[in-house]
Amino acid sequence: MDKASVGGVFLAVAGIIAGLLIEGGNLGQILQPTAALIVFGGTMGAVLLQFPLTTVGAAFGSMAHVFAAPRKHHDQLIRLLVAFANKARRNGVVSLDADLQTIQDPFLKQTIMLAVDGTEPSDLRNIMQVSLDSTTESEERLPAEFESAGGFSPTIGILGAVLGLIQVMQHLDNIQEVGRGIAVAFVATIYGVGIANLFFLPLAGKMRIRIRDDYQRREMMLEGVISILEGMNPRMLEVKLSGFVDQAVREKPERAA
Repeated sequence: MDKASVGGVFLAVAGIIAGLLIEGGNLGQILQPTAALIVFGGTMGAVLLQFPLTTVGAAFGSMAHVFAAPRKHHDQLIRLLVAFANKARRNGVVSLDADLQTIQDPFLKQTIMLAVDGTEPSDLRNIMQVSLDSTTESEERLPAEFESAGGFSPTIGILGAVLGLIQVMQHLDNIQEVGRGIAVAFVATIYGVGIANLFFLPLAGKMRIRIRDDYQRREMMLEGVISILEGMNPRMLEVKLSGFVDQAVREKPERAA
């Protein structure tokens, strides 16, 4: 689990609930099923109107990726590519065909396969760059959906509050009902603003960071295989690929030592 994502959600919710309780409130004041139905139903309907159903399903399916620990492991990838470079230098690039079955990443596997088949470095770069850009473009639609939901929900929350106030206006002869009705009406605004700023927008931001990390990892794979195909010295390849790794990540082991 990603401690930052899980801890962030817990801290945000706990802070708001604690503030409510300190002020003498109770959870029953903000647990309004009617307001929740308006905000969540309206937001989901607007999202489905803007995005295809397959994209919506993929976006919600990728939520688990945000709360899972990030897959950095750049050092492992560098060691793997350097090992491939040493093997290709001794036995030729064709010898990497025996390692295809052990490669789990589809992008790296396809890149190695094209290299083994004798594809020229320039052609290999063009082919895999199209695949890289296409994959990234598809992935970018997922956080865009949550950003749109974060824009819709506050407005729909206000809509829910206005609907609640309309009902309040019909009971102006009973001041107690008016006060209770106004309180309930504004719960919809709380839901709309809260779900946007505590969930949808932060989720979209974290998802974009993960997409960028995956893009960088695939770039590293592509550059590594092309360098192997061009016959680059394995030591030089290791230095070249280390340039993709964040400086803070490279220095962390040194500080720990």
